[in-house]
Amino acid sequence: MVAGIAMGIAVARPQIWPAVRLGVNLNRKSAKWAFFSPLASSSYSSSSSAVPRTLILYSKPGCCLCDGLKEKLDTAFSLSGPNSLHDVQLQIRDITSNPEWERLYQYEIPVLARVHDDGTEETLPRLSPRLGVELIQKKIAATFSQ
Repeated sequence: MVAGIAMGIAVARPQIWPAVRLGVNLNRKSAKWAFFSPLASSSYSSSSSAVPRTLILYSKPGCCLCDGLKEKLDTAFSLSGPNSLHDVQLQIRDITSNPEWERLYQYEIPVLARVHDDGTEETLPRLSPRLGVELIQKKIAATFSQ
């Protein structure tokens, strides 16, 4: 796995992403998805029995709506406060790397999904591209508090 450890990113997708906000340039020969959790290392130790909360963003290269949401999520994950997402792990999955994802989401991206404790995914309602970062943070935090 190629990693930008300082930023909390593990990369696994064969794709070139500008990823300026994530601080990583993915190459075509590496992997399938990226993980981003800015403060996960401070929230969870390897001996901790707590399971990190996981949010998946289904995306693809060249999708400007996806890029806009990634940028807002990057900022939302860095905010603190009562709706902090510091213990949430974000997986960015490129739908072009998996035929099933592409079939399911090709006309719907960007798609956010919450991973439940049992491993099942729950697709979240689409977030308007006009939403501010604080409201996006609040909506995602509310999803995990249910």
